[in-house]
Amino acid sequence: MRSLRAAAIMLAVAAPLPAQDIAGHIAAGDAARCRRNAEESLTHFTAALALDSMHYDALWRAAQAYVDMGKPLPNSQSARRDSLYANGLALAQRAVRVNATGTDGHFMVAVATGRVALTKGARDRVRYAGAVREEALRAIELNPRHDGAMHVMGRWNAEVQRLPGITKFFAKTFMGASIFNQASWENAVSYYNQAIEIAPSNIYHHLELGEALNDADRQAEAIPHLQQVATMALGCDPSDAAYKQQAATLLARISR
Repeated sequence: MRSLRAAAIMLAVAAPLPAQDIAGHIAAGDAARCRRNAEESLTHFTAALALDSMHYDALWRAAQAYVDMGKPLPNSQSARRDSLYANGLALAQRAVRVNATGTDGHFMVAVATGRVALTKGARDRVRYAGAVREEALRAIELNPRHDGAMHVMGRWNAEVQRLPGITKFFAKTFMGASIFNQASWENAVSYYNQAIEIAPSNIYHHLELGEALNDADRQAEAIPHLQQVATMALGCDPSDAAYKQQAATLLARISR
């Protein structure tokens, strides 16, 4: 009996400690993102998915991490960037299949689809526009206080307005993209302002509102938002430092 007990004790001592659970990995991934370390956050979310490949919260967060990693990559690394965006979109779509009423899943489908679209030519972007708008509006329907979805709708309106006139004509005439008629700078500004009202400390909201106002020839209104970015603390978005630099560059150009 003593030998059996001793053997049991030895096995217990030799056994590895329990692996971190899904909740622990998600918490660690969130913390890593708020240190603006997208690679580390993805490691944790991927580990959570290894334990449960259909875990909704791990899916949309991993999708976000893939997009975070792709955003700073230059055109010289387009193959890697495009692959990261594609992975993010696939996981976001799986999140929506797992939980069709989850706001963040629809939000991340909109974000990842928009990022994929930005890697394409103008006419190809048109093909993605409807999906981006549909998913963002679905997220807003599920949660009217989702600042990220508001931001996507602001960006959607702004990007449609930035398309060359011939591309918009082609979309409306030959592709039946009548939704383009609903895009305007006024709508872009309105959605960005709603995003800021919900999350005033988000650097990205202020930067993209400033860019939209500038492109709409409303530079005087853009300047305060770009100036505000310089005073704001870095948040959880790994691109926040880059956003600050973009705001400073645009402000300097406007102020010449």
